[in-house]
Amino acid sequence: MNLVTVENLSKSYGEKVLFENISLGINSGDKIGLIGINGTGKSTLLKAIASIEPYDSGNIVKGKDIRIEFLNQNPSFDSDNTVLEQVFKSPSSLMKLISRYEYVIEKLKKEPTNQSLQNELLKLNTQMDANDAWEVESQAKTILTKLGVNNFDAKVGTLSGGQKKRIALASSLICPCDLLILDEVTNHLDNETISWLETYLNSSKMSILMITHDRYFLDRITNKIIELRHSKLYSYEGNYSVFLEKKLERDQIESSSERKRQNLFRNELAWIRKGAQARSTKQKARIDRFEELKASAPTHTDEKVQLSTPYRRLGKKIIEINNISKSFNNHPFITNFSYIVLKEDRIGIIGPNGIGKSTLMNIITDRLKSDSGSIDVGETVKIGYFSQENISINESLRPIEYIRETAEYFPTGDGGNISASQILERFLFEKEAQWTPIYKLSGGEKRRLYLLKVLAETPNVLLLDEPTNDLDIETLTILENYLDNFNGVVITVSHDRYFLDRTTNKIFSFEKDNEILIHNGNYSDFVSYKENLLLKEELKTKPVAKNNYKDKPKSQKLKFTFKEQKEYDEIDLVIETLELKIETIDEQLNNCGSDFVKLQELTDEKIILENELEEKMSRWEYLNELATKIEENNA
Repeated sequence: MNLVTVENLSKSYGEKVLFENISLGINSGDKIGLIGINGTGKSTLLKAIASIEPYDSGNIVKGKDIRIEFLNQNPSFDSDNTVLEQVFKSPSSLMKLISRYEYVIEKLKKEPTNQSLQNELLKLNTQMDANDAWEVESQAKTILTKLGVNNFDAKVGTLSGGQKKRIALASSLICPCDLLILDEVTNHLDNETISWLETYLNSSKMSILMITHDRYFLDRITNKIIELRHSKLYSYEGNYSVFLEKKLERDQIESSSERKRQNLFRNELAWIRKGAQARSTKQKARIDRFEELKASAPTHTDEKVQLSTPYRRLGKKIIEINNISKSFNNHPFITNFSYIVLKEDRIGIIGPNGIGKSTLMNIITDRLKSDSGSIDVGETVKIGYFSQENISINESLRPIEYIRETAEYFPTGDGGNISASQILERFLFEKEAQWTPIYKLSGGEKRRLYLLKVLAETPNVLLLDEPTNDLDIETLTILENYLDNFNGVVITVSHDRYFLDRTTNKIFSFEKDNEILIHNGNYSDFVSYKENLLLKEELKTKPVAKNNYKDKPKSQKLKFTFKEQKEYDEIDLVIETLELKIETIDEQLNNCGSDFVKLQELTDEKIILENELEEKMSRWEYLNELATKIEENNA
């Protein structure tokens, strides 16, 4: 069933064309990811489809009685509302009913003898029954809890920006609709919440159109990707992985076509330069052909951009964290934490929102003082700090002027120099955008410009606090490639699982009771490690029923449970894989020489694998013993 049809839609702001004559169909069951560089008009397109923002020309045709719910990237709130009042603040009659019910309940808490309120409550109870509104109310509270919002009576004005975004998300999720439109849905959500949201959206029957920079999220949710690029819309069937494959094929075809055009252009240019006169029809036709070829030159190219800076030497001492502690309002966030930063460190800092991750970054950069302990920074260290907080940019400047405040020319990793204009181009600011006042840029473009400023100052220690928020995927790819060749230390606070997997080799996990758990490996390695820890805890608290089969009546047929059968079928391969991994680590240990850091990392990894292998061998013994008993019992 077709829900929405977009026909030849166009939208411009002044001279800037966001999209031109684009068309799109959204059907039942579609889960669409919209991607593109910041400032290309993605959010504007979503708002146009949601009837929130006008467009210049074209048509948007919606099916009869189609309900659309929109989550704005920057939702508005009434500070005096409670959490539940804000969640149910929707124009739909059902949400108005629930909102009124919650309001009357709150009033009765203060005026329990008010007869008028009691009578209204009786009527509302009847209406709630008739509209099955109890289930929606219960669902709203469940979703809020899953999103980490537990105080339903709190005033919205007292909450953090991240908590407000979660309330807006909960409001969008509970509103019955056919098409759910989400703008930067994963911003300000921690990894656990994003995983829950993936499961929720995958099980939902709603069609979805969303913008997100989270590539794992895109890959696991979407069945269609649309790319807004240079005012045109390109559609790809499949998830994000399929999109990457098909886009590569498309780019190769376009590159081949452009090479052929360039060859023709060179031949025609050579002929024109010989001074041919338009004396004959044939010659005139050839000149016309040259003009056509020249006019057909693409105004944009999608060649891979590279950003590099020269190596800035790091001494032996980088950053030493000595027993630091920090509390706010008698609530401890960091307790006696120590760590010596190493040259090879690419650290990812993870944990729930509000647990102290940014606090640690601010203490390291001396923006915040610890209550006790100390931070010692080496003399050769130059820190570049990309903060998630609102940055102070003079928005009357133009990007080229803002970058020139740092320097007119920038040294590159190959010993050369590039101008401020060239470095802006490498960070996706075309010539026209470089001279656009900063206040006219989108939020994502401002974040990208700020990030470029940090990188352009050539630090040798990079601290990135939520660098993926509001940045488009192409910018993140440039940043990731930059970090691949960065000869310094990187410390990143992020909820972006793909980015953490791509850029880190060590994880600091903020756990309960103010513990910071340090683990060697990227994010996926850490998740596997935590799952193994949980499994061990389960085995300790719930002993394996090794002899349970003896207690079964002889008349009952003995058999594996479904889970045991699956484990029995796979365990030989699992054990073999673990043994091979341990053998590989043994070889690496023999070749490490005096690289004590690497030796320690490999040793830690080997201990984890050996513990896992020991546990699997125990399970193998139990399962094979049980298999023998099953065979004997059922013979």
